[in-house]
Amino acid sequence: MPQSIARPTMLAVAGLIAILPLSAVSCSAAQKAIDCGNTTVKIADDINEVRDAYGNASNDAAAAGQAIQKLKNDLDQLGKNSKDTDVAQAITDLGTQVDKVQQAVNNKQVPDFKPLGDAASNLTKVCVG
Repeated sequence: MPQSIARPTMLAVAGLIAILPLSAVSCSAAQKAIDCGNTTVKIADDINEVRDAYGNASNDAAAAGQAIQKLKNDLDQLGKNSKDTDVAQAITDLGTQVDKVQQAVNNKQVPDFKPLGDAASNLTKVCVG
């Protein structure tokens, strides 16, 4: 009898050993998706704040500057917390576009928000892909 119990137990342990790495990969992918989802929502909100601040009737450069700084702070924090190299690169690329918007605002020029939106879309693609 002990041998009949030992064999199923060993088979169960062997099965767990085979399955655990697969579940770790799935959990890792799921965690990446959750982290990315949270990231893209936060960044989208920040970008909308920048657009709203600059896009109002008075083109409020001070409000736009504050919104840009918030976006930069969030990007810095997200970049530090990202363990995925593709996500980190997408965050860096987005940061470059934020800097360009900030330069335009500082120079009292109309910022081009399209590259900023494209970089945000790229971050979303990296998260989904």
